[in-house]
Amino acid sequence: MVRSVPQVRIAVLAAGVAVLAAGGAAVTAARPFDAAAGPAVSARLTASAGLAAQVRPNAIRLPGVARVAPPTTADCERSQSIACYTPDQVRAAYQLPPLYARGVTGKGVTIVIEDSYGSPTIKSDLAAFDRQFGYPAPPKFSVIMPIGKVATFNPHNATMTGWAWEISLDVEYAHALAPGASIVLAETPATGGGSTERQVMETEEYVVNHHLGAVISQSFSGTEAEFSRKAQVQPLRAGILDAYRHQVTILAAAGDAGATTTAASGPGYYTKREVNWQASDPLVTGVGGTELIESGGSYTSVAWNDTYDVAVDKDWSGTSNPVPHASGGGRSALFARPSYQNGVKSLTGASRAVPDIAMSAACNGAVSVYTSFQPGKVGWSEGCGTSEATPEFAGIVALADQVAGHSLGLINPTLYQLAAEHAPGLVNVTAGDNTVSFDAGTPAKRRTIIGYHARPGYSLVTGVGTINARQFVYELAGK
Repeated sequence: MVRSVPQVRIAVLAAGVAVLAAGGAAVTAARPFDAAAGPAVSARLTASAGLAAQVRPNAIRLPGVARVAPPTTADCERSQSIACYTPDQVRAAYQLPPLYARGVTGKGVTIVIEDSYGSPTIKSDLAAFDRQFGYPAPPKFSVIMPIGKVATFNPHNATMTGWAWEISLDVEYAHALAPGASIVLAETPATGGGSTERQVMETEEYVVNHHLGAVISQSFSGTEAEFSRKAQVQPLRAGILDAYRHQVTILAAAGDAGATTTAASGPGYYTKREVNWQASDPLVTGVGGTELIESGGSYTSVAWNDTYDVAVDKDWSGTSNPVPHASGGGRSALFARPSYQNGVKSLTGASRAVPDIAMSAACNGAVSVYTSFQPGKVGWSEGCGTSEATPEFAGIVALADQVAGHSLGLINPTLYQLAAEHAPGLVNVTAGDNTVSFDAGTPAKRRTIIGYHARPGYSLVTGVGTINARQFVYELAGK
């Protein structure tokens, strides 16, 4: 069935953005555990400060020595008291094998993955990943540095290895879900913690204007709290506007700190509700997180929130105290509600709300990733976060692009129309929330940021829900 998709009201957005708050409000970045509170974000930031703001990887990696083989779910439950999954299990959870049997693999579509620094071993790591699970190599896998040479990789530099891990998770899980799609990894030069927002925008523009791919996956994060007014965001949206005009889909991770975000500078979290940009941009699809729960070979999904899971806190953070590990989501302080969210305005109010959709992201339900860029950690590790969910959904969009026979561009209007129609390919997520807690300040004080509950239909933790790909891919393609 071909459906008529309502056009997004773009006039205001093309000129800049509709801004709901004149000031971004100084908010305290609270360091976790017993450290002192971090710096406030000034409401007097200039536009150039926004351009220089850095993004950071979202991917969460389980510490420790890598395994020689990917663990089974039973292995993880026995050794770590958490579940973990192989990519075959993720495929099964989303009903993908019937699509592959019909030849729907993403053939003819290219997924672009954008990350800082790079990984010197990503091509051989993907080959090892494919050998383990019997997957074909992508038709083409290119690594480009479109806006400048990336610094020489240092396996002892924690920032570089963090980004390399991000790349591994992104590439391997985009490919796992769309094995017939080609991949372009666009590496951006970076200093300090990662690429600046300006570099992200310049890379987006290059990718779009050189027609390198149909869908761009961005798993890194940058909080809206970096910006205080419209003038700061406007010059950073050039690549997003180009993508909209050229029918390129941009996906961005909704974040991993629940109803708040990690601090713009330094460690810690904001002590009020915040959302991530670019996920909150109306021309971007924000991808939130769910937890897959396996029982007897079948899977159900609840909203991802590992904040109060003691096993996760100990495994990932070395503490028995709560640490924010949950699906990002909430209302934008910068962008007005786009027309495609009018049907859920009782939840969004006047604001753009995120996420738009959700996929597997839970640490209690982590996925196996192969890496060899770091001495002593060659092999299989477990990872999680919306850095997993975003490339997974990029794979789903690639499948739909193949079915449609063309790039779908901005898919948000279709997502909300499908939700309004109760399309069978959309699966309600009705349990869980993204309320988070953490200890901050000196002396340490427990902070709780009240989030949002999952519910039938749209919610501010899992968007329109998750998917049954066997049906959803055709629905998204309008077939």
